[in-house]
Amino acid sequence: MKTITFYLDFVSPYAWLAFQRLPEALEGLSHAVDYRPVLLGALLQQHANPGPAGIAPKRDWTYRHALWLGHHLGVPLQMPTRHPFNPLPLLRQALACSEDGRINRYVAETVFRHVWQDGQEALDAQRQQALAEALEPQVRPGGEDGARAKALLRANTEAAAAQGVFGVPAWVAEGRVFWGLDSLPMLRACLMADPWFDGPQWEAVRQLPSGLAP
Repeated sequence: MKTITFYLDFVSPYAWLAFQRLPEALEGLSHAVDYRPVLLGALLQQHANPGPAGIAPKRDWTYRHALWLGHHLGVPLQMPTRHPFNPLPLLRQALACSEDGRINRYVAETVFRHVWQDGQEALDAQRQQALAEALEPQVRPGGEDGARAKALLRANTEAAAAQGVFGVPAWVAEGRVFWGLDSLPMLRACLMADPWFDGPQWEAVRQLPSGLAP
C-alpha cells in the first residue's frame, strides 16, 4: 500500500478542488492518505512569496480560475465574502480533532465545505460555533486549551517545509513532492511506477543553471 501525505490549508480554493478530485485520481490504487493541515502563509513567507493575493491582477485571475474550475470539474465552489482571510482558527479547529497532526477525511471535508460552499464569511463567529458543534464528536480529549492544536500545526508546517513543500495543495509520495491541482495525473503516474521517474530528469533540473543575474 502506498502512503501519500496531503498538505492542505483551508484558505486555498485549489486545495478544496484537489481534495474533491483526489479519490478519482487515485482510483484503483492501493493507498492511504494522511491529511495534514499546514499554514500556507508560513510556507510562502519562507520563500518571500507574496502569494496570488499579493498581486492584484493575479488575485483577480486566481478567483476567476478557481470558480471556472469548480464549474468545469463539477465541484461546488463559492467564494467566501472576504478572501484571503486568516485561516489559523479553522486550522486549529481541525487539529483539535487530531493527536498526531493527521485529520481524517470527514474533518477535512467539513471545514472545506464551511469555507467554499456557502459563499459566506469564513470567520463569522456564529458559523464558527456551528462548525465547532459539527466537529465536536471528532475532537480528541486533552486539548481543551488549544496548545496541542497549535503545536501540531507548527510541526506539520515545519515538516512540510523540510520536505520541500512551498505551497498547497501538495502531496509527498515516494519521497517526491507534487504541487498543485494539475499535478494529480503526475502523482498517479508516480504511484503506478511510470518508468519516467526512474530516469534522470527528476533530479537533473536541480543542476539547470539560471539565466538571471544573482
